[in-house]
Amino acid sequence: MERIAVVGRGGTGKTSFTALLASHFIEKGETPILLVDLDPDMNLAEMVGVDLEAAGKSTVSELLLDTMERESDGTDRPQPFPLEKLEARIWGEGLYEGEGFDLLTLGVKWGEGCYCTPNKAMRMALEGMMRSYRHVIIDSPAGLEQLNRRVTPEVDDIFDIIDPSNKAFDHVRRSRRLLDELNLACGRFFVVGNYRFPEGWEAEVEAKTGETYLGKLASDEALADAVLQGESLLKLPRGSASRVSAEAIFLRAGY
Repeated sequence: MERIAVVGRGGTGKTSFTALLASHFIEKGETPILLVDLDPDMNLAEMVGVDLEAAGKSTVSELLLDTMERESDGTDRPQPFPLEKLEARIWGEGLYEGEGFDLLTLGVKWGEGCYCTPNKAMRMALEGMMRSYRHVIIDSPAGLEQLNRRVTPEVDDIFDIIDPSNKAFDHVRRSRRLLDELNLACGRFFVVGNYRFPEGWEAEVEAKTGETYLGKLASDEALADAVLQGESLLKLPRGSASRVSAEAIFLRAGY
């Protein structure tokens, strides 16, 4: 089982990259795959052609809130957290099972305060699920919350998707510092430029970040049209610019 996290600042294209990576593994027959959407924007389902509501599936945050309401005795007294009941509901009501891949979504913030409790629920679910999959691909929030709160205690590979900005370089360096400071296990760390990134910046990126740069994704009208129409990126033509450039990146990563 291989755990892969895709990170990056908001708007860099990390969710598109996650979908392209899933498509790569599906076409190679390296299934089953578990896709995990930890980003509050919740774009991954649409990117892979899944309508969670139509499929009758809920986010982990929704299931958590509903379970706590069911277990409440109607008073303000704190109740024991129903871990076993919640885990069973996540498997049955939260996990979307598709062709070649399954999908689990954290969802938006369920109440006042932080994401600590939903993250705890997601971590509990993933501990039991991940061993059943060949690849686990995590679409992460821009702020690296899943690392800081140990939703995923360790990963094999991290891809940091960057745009052409100093803030993107800062994000890469901050990600590495966070891994080191929290002593989180990570096998390999890669940097990938999005479609706006200039060509020929391999040496510049590696000098500024200290990480391995695998190249950039190509600008692609087919991908842009699919996103605009809400169509699955898993169905992009093999010869589309984004897929060709992504396949070159995956080959450099050894996939």
